[in-house]
Amino acid sequence: MGKIRKTYSKEYKLDVVKKYLYEGWTKREIMDQFRISSSMLHRWVTHYKNEGIQGLEEKRGRTKSLRKGRPRKNPLTTEQELERLRVENEYLKKLLALRKGERK
Repeated sequence: MGKIRKTYSKEYKLDVVKKYLYEGWTKREIMDQFRISSSMLHRWVTHYKNEGIQGLEEKRGRTKSLRKGRPRKNPLTTEQELERLRVENEYLKKLLALRKGERK
C-alpha cells in the first residue's frame, strides 16, 4: 500500500513561505514549528518565486486538458481500435467464464 501524503492549503503554504522570505525565520525554525521537511520548504519557496501564489496550489490529480490521461503519440486507426476492442471483449468473456467455473 502506498504512503498517504499530507496535503497543505495554499494559504498555509503562503504563510510558511512569507515567514521564511520576509520575516527572517530560519529553515530550522520553520521545519520545527510547522513540521515540514527542508526539501518541502525549498520546493514551496521555488514555486512561489517562479509562479507567485498560483505556484502554491495543489497540482496532483489534475489534468491540464478536457481529455483524461496522457494523449497517445500515434492514435489508432479505426481498424486497429476495432481489433483492440475485439481482443478486450474476448479476454473479458474468458475471465467471466473462469469466474463462473470457480463458483461451481
